[in-house]
Amino acid sequence: MISNTGNSLPLNNITIKNTQSFEHTIKATPKSSSEKNNLSQVTDRVNISYNSEKNTIQEYDMSLEQTAGDGLDLLRGLVLNIFKEQGIEYKIPVADSEINLETITPEEAEQLVADDGYFGVEKTAERIFSLAVGIAGGDVSRLEAIKEGLNQGFQEAEDAFGGTLPDISYETYDAVISKLDEWADVESSPES
Repeated sequence: MISNTGNSLPLNNITIKNTQSFEHTIKATPKSSSEKNNLSQVTDRVNISYNSEKNTIQEYDMSLEQTAGDGLDLLRGLVLNIFKEQGIEYKIPVADSEINLETITPEEAEQLVADDGYFGVEKTAERIFSLAVGIAGGDVSRLEAIKEGLNQGFQEAEDAFGGTLPDISYETYDAVISKLDEWADVESSPES
């Protein structure tokens, strides 16, 4: 007798039930009539059965929010591994505190690059402008050297990122150039 039950698949679970059994009876055939009397009651019986039940529960949220989170986690992991390989810290000083890149949420990152955020166009342009003017010693005659250095830096950044940067980078560049031009106009005016 051989029996086999198939699979049953409940919702959100996979249940596999497999039951098999095999029974075989061997009867001895007597060679003589005296053996026949002795062996009429003797039979070999083999009963082999196998029963296995495997339950696998697989639930996966395929919502857009979940898959976007997976992509963000993957990107974060790649960036952190690159930082780790280069010996770069995961923490970035921001104003009076610091940001840990391992734990930053998308909402926090969005706030940092918002118009009024620490890495927003205006505040970043102001920091670059202050650094450039400070390195030039406040000397307006070095304006062209400052702009040349900015152009070279942005060109190297473009090359490093495959030829183009995010729009916020170009907006920041334009804001820095504008601040430098305003500074040069104020410093060059006869009233100063």
